Amino acid sequence: MRLGSRSSNEFIQLLNKKNESIQKAYLPKMIDFTKMINVKVMMGDSTIIEQKTFDPKLVSNYFQKINDSLKEWSVQDVSITNNQDVRRIFTKFEIKEGSYLLSGHLSLQFHVLLYYKPVQRVIDCQKELSEIVDVAKNKQEQFSDNSDQIVLDKLKEMGYKDFDHQKLFEVFYENDEFREKVFEEIQKDAGVDFQEMSEKKSKLFSELDSLLVETYQTSNVLIDDPRLVAGEEGCLLTLDLEFIKNGNREGVFDPRKMSDSVKENILKRLSELETVIQS
Repeated sequence: MRLGSRSSNEFIQLLNKKNESIQKAYLPKMIDFTKMINVKVMMGDSTIIEQKTFDPKLVSNYFQKINDSLKEWSVQDVSITNNQDVRRIFTKFEIKEGSYLLSGHLSLQFHVLLYYKPVQRVIDCQKELSEIVDVAKNKQEQFSDNSDQIVLDKLKEMGYKDFDHQKLFEVFYENDEFREKVFEEIQKDAGVDFQEMSEKKSKLFSELDSLLVETYQTSNVLIDDPRLVAGEEGCLLTLDLEFIKNGNREGVFDPRKMSDSVKENILKRLSELETVIQS
């Protein structure tokens, strides 16, 4: 049974009021921990702008503090999903009272936006990459326009004088080593080491990746499970009460069959959680 669900039962109504009180304590805390600050970042066109972001570590620390304070509860480690653009920090906890299980789930869902650090090296890397691409493109165009003739001329220089276009195709198709040797010679004459260029390009891309910086965006609203699954921004706090029967959890049960002591203990647990949420 999800707390907050409609019910005419007096005890469930008490639980719903407690749930509402906990939600009201939780939201201001999350608003505080996701307070935006301005940071300078660089866009792909080298423009430097100010972008708003918050520190997800503050939320992780808050969730961890809650877990540490719930001494008698069973808690899950604070985790964060690694999706590229939508991430979620979350934790879960539960405690058993008699034959009933009270469980909670805390989450913050947010979007990740990537920019570059506002440093000169980003511009330098982009410039070097552009030069490599231009050189490679020009050389490749030269080869593609007169590829067969260039290869035949090189073969003549190497002492192979009886090749025609058909023979060239057959030999290159059948002999990988010979083909690589010929193109290596052509590459030397061209003054371009395509393998070296490719390796340098990979290193530059890798360096650019290391110069990326993440910024984080969320909304200061409480969301529910469907909105969480849909990828909406916001924070979530859900509480469930289930009946344990033969080791199975049942969300539908008759609260009139609950003992007064179990009811009292569940209310105490919710008060304990509220105090921890507020601290």
